[in-house]
This record gives sequence, C-alpha cells and structure tokens, in this order.
Amino acid sequence: MSTQDTPVDRGRIVALDVVRGFALCGILLANAQPIAAEGGFAATSGQVVDPAGFGLFVEQRFMPIFSLLFGVGFSLLLRAAAGRTPSPRLLLLRRLLALLVIGVAHFVFLWHGDILSTYAVMGLLVLLPSTWLPRAAVAPLGTAFLATSLLTGDGRFTYVAGLFLLGSALVRYDVIDHTVRGVRLAAPVLAVAAVPALWWQSGLSSTDRHFPLALALTGLLLAGLYICLMLLLLRTRFGPVLVTVFAPLGRMALTNYLTATALVLVIGRLIGGHPEAWTAGTVVGIAGGILAIQWLWSTLWLRRCHYGPVEWLWRWATWMRRPPLRRRRTGPAFASDVASDNRAERQ
Repeated sequence: MSTQDTPVDRGRIVALDVVRGFALCGILLANAQPIAAEGGFAATSGQVVDPAGFGLFVEQRFMPIFSLLFGVGFSLLLRAAAGRTPSPRLLLLRRLLALLVIGVAHFVFLWHGDILSTYAVMGLLVLLPSTWLPRAAVAPLGTAFLATSLLTGDGRFTYVAGLFLLGSALVRYDVIDHTVRGVRLAAPVLAVAAVPALWWQSGLSSTDRHFPLALALTGLLLAGLYICLMLLLLRTRFGPVLVTVFAPLGRMALTNYLTATALVLVIGRLIGGHPEAWTAGTVVGIAGGILAIQWLWSTLWLRRCHYGPVEWLWRWATWMRRPPLRRRRTGPAFASDVASDNRAERQ
C-alpha cells in the first residue's frame, strides 16, 4: 500500500476532523446541564429544562453527526487495515473492545449518559458483522434501523446502529470521495424539509406521544443540514478559519469528550445551585469556556504530537504496538500534517 496520500485523502480527512470538531461543540452544549444535574451538586427535580429553545437547534442535532462519522471512520480504518494486516476485522474488534473499556469507565466514574459504551456495543453487534454483508445491503439495512428507531421511539440503540451503517455505506459506496455535488443538492432539500419539521416539534410538549418522533426526525434533518453547510463553507474563504477552529477539537475528539465531562462536573460544583435553572447564557458560557480551553490545549498538543493522549492509547490497543507520539518538529499541526500523521500510523 502506498505511503503517499493524495490531495483527496488529505482534504477528506481534514473535512472529517472539522465536522467532528463542530459536532463536539454542539454535543457539549446539549450535555452540559444533564452532566451537572446528574453530578448531584445540587438537588434537582430530575428534568433539565430547555433554555431558550435549545431543543430546536441543539438537542439531538449533533449526536447523529458523531454517529454517522463513527461509521465513516470505522470503514475507512477497515479499508486501510486491509492493506496492512491479514486480519483487519480482528484489529477492529480490538478497537471496539478498547472503546468499550473507555466507555464503561466514563459511565461508572463520570456520567451515566455516556455514549461511548453504546457505540462500542452497537459496533460489536451491528457494525463489525456488517463488514461481511455485500455492499448493496448496508444502506438499506441502515435505513431499516433508522425507520425502526423513528417508529418505536428508540433514540439510542437502533438509531445509532442505523447511522453507523449509513456512515459505513458512504465509504463503501465511495460517496465520501465525491461529496461536492451531492452536498450542493442535499443542502437545499434538507433545509426545506427541516422547516415543517421544526414547526411540528415546536408545537409539541415533551410529554406528547409524538414528541420523540418529531425530535428524532428533526434531528436527522438538521444534522444532515449542518454537515452540508460545514462542507460547503470549507470550500469558501472561511475554510481556513473553520480548519483552525474545529480541526484541533476534532482530531482529539475522544480526549476532549472525556475531559469535557470532568470539567463540567468541576464547574457545576463551583457554580452551585440548580443546574436545571441555568440560563442559556450560563450554558453557552460554560460550554464556550471549556471549548476555548480544549481548543488551546489541543492546538498546542498537536503541534508536538501526532495524536491526542486517549487517541494514542486507543490506537495502541487497536494495533497492539505503540505508535509514535511525538513529532520530530514543531509547527502548524493540521492540514499540512495529515500526510505526516498517516505515515506515522503505518510505522
């Protein structure tokens, strides 16, 4: 397998990092209150309120992006591993088992809303077995899982499984390498479809029996729209700014997801009071402060290292050999260093 990375490879990987970093920001906005409330730092009624309509544009809008990208990343790794090891599925099995350990630790010691353990379990039960299926079966199966989720109100297991498979299908059908035209066509369609979906959700109370369906359906439409808008903006003069802001967060998404939980718990302790009574400004301020810290430390870390600390350990567990961590030089760490990082993976 060639050690040279094409411009398409580099651009694709940077775009995935940017979208992943953007999704990480939204997930923290959605999770800050629930994490602090579950932390038990103040008596709560057990229900976190929705400040300033966060439910319309934040709640369940970014987890679908993360889930889709997980499926994309899984299949990209399978494609790369197939040229480097005679047992690529064994490598992916180790990767999922390692993620399960990380997720269970996060669940037990920090937050019961952890999604990593769900990702690992659904990866083991659905995503890994799907690699034996013919390519033509993956997208229909993913669609079936999503339809089941919408009809049953399961916003976790079948929902995640469907998005995993659709993300995998994007790679297996080579859609991921030819996104520009599709994104330009999809963006206006998703925008038009999202308007009545948002209107429908906004008219329902959280106790309405149709609310889970409205929330999930609107979430899928907006998640798709957010992805399209980010990919389109990357091709404008704002692209370098988006890479600078979001790529460091995306490249260290696992590390930042875990440390965000710890930081929210600490800040919740310092602020005191009822997390459910936090205003939208408080939530944005907490999330923004944490993300600013994470952006700074991610940027500085990646100038000296190929991977984030948890990503490095995860890669070690995946390949069963210690990957190089430190760079041989310091300097800008993003688009220009993607090829360097990919060569480091092959050592």
